[in-house]
Amino acid sequence: MSPSVSRERLRRLLEPVVAEAGLELEDVVILPAGRRRVVQVLVDRDGGADLDEIAQVSATVSAWLDTQDVLPLEAYVLEVSTPGVDRPLTTPRQWARARRRMVEVGVTGMGTVRGRVLATDESRVTLRVGDDVLDIDRARLGPGHVQVEFSPPREEDTSEH
Repeated sequence: MSPSVSRERLRRLLEPVVAEAGLELEDVVILPAGRRRVVQVLVDRDGGADLDEIAQVSATVSAWLDTQDVLPLEAYVLEVSTPGVDRPLTTPRQWARARRRMVEVGVTGMGTVRGRVLATDESRVTLRVGDDVLDIDRARLGPGHVQVEFSPPREEDTSEH
């Protein structure tokens, strides 16, 4: 990327383009790759995004970048995808999208906790840890990590709370 194109600037410019396509921009990552750069655009929405939506927003972002003077004289590869299960949960929106999922998270005063996200809001996350339900202030949470599950969750963990 040229010195005038920062990750944050590109993120601000792409946010409305991605929103118009019906998705939310989670992040923009710029990585060196030899003489080129890889521009990773991470998108998502409540309920997740399917492959057709990813392909559509990829085409939209690619066309938009081709018409703008944002990446002047730069060779780059564009990659558009969802953040993936290994992306840490740090914002209220990310925690909300993890509702009904099993997560592992460090909690101040408790150590590492593994539980199912039952509910979230701007300041709290409610987890079922074993038979206990914990309502935790988000300020006490480190980055959460969604866990891959091989068995279905209990019915009470998937109902509306």
